[in-house]
Amino acid sequence: MTRASVPGLASRYPIGELLPALYADDDLAQRFTAGLDTVLAPVLSTLDNLPAYFDPALTPADFLPWLSSWVAADADPAWPAELRRAVIARAVELHRWRGTRRGLVEHLRLCFGVQADIQDGGGATWSSEPGAPLPPPPTGELLVRVWALHGGTVDAGRVRDVVAASCPVHLTCRVEILPGPPDETGG
Repeated sequence: MTRASVPGLASRYPIGELLPALYADDDLAQRFTAGLDTVLAPVLSTLDNLPAYFDPALTPADFLPWLSSWVAADADPAWPAELRRAVIARAVELHRWRGTRRGLVEHLRLCFGVQADIQDGGGATWSSEPGAPLPPPPTGELLVRVWALHGGTVDAGRVRDVVAASCPVHLTCRVEILPGPPDETGG
């Protein structure tokens, strides 16, 4: 990432114009300050546009990985720039929902354009009647069924990687790629 290589970038604040009148016609002073302007122009331009660097929609593409690291966004460098910008813009919101069904569904929808149905087999068992036998224990499996929203293809490997990274350690995770949404009977 370099901002110094902008050919012909003019300074908004030329130093030569700020010198006392005595140096206005001095060729050496004007050439010297023009050299300083060339060096300082990228710095001043960056500072003038600093708020744009922190906005994922406006930041230069080569600044996206750094901005992504600031908000701990899992933006794959292989993704198109627009998708990385969207993931970075929603990173804080997704962190708020991390570890929940909603968080995983939103993450999968944003990153892969898929819908997901999640069946969480972890949890606690209890009975509302004293002395009654306990219900069966949880399965210990997180089942994630995924299908493309608009009939496209689903990158199963990348979806599995995201689900595995989001799965609690006490559960095993299984991902099923479906051709379409499951019916109401769970099939």
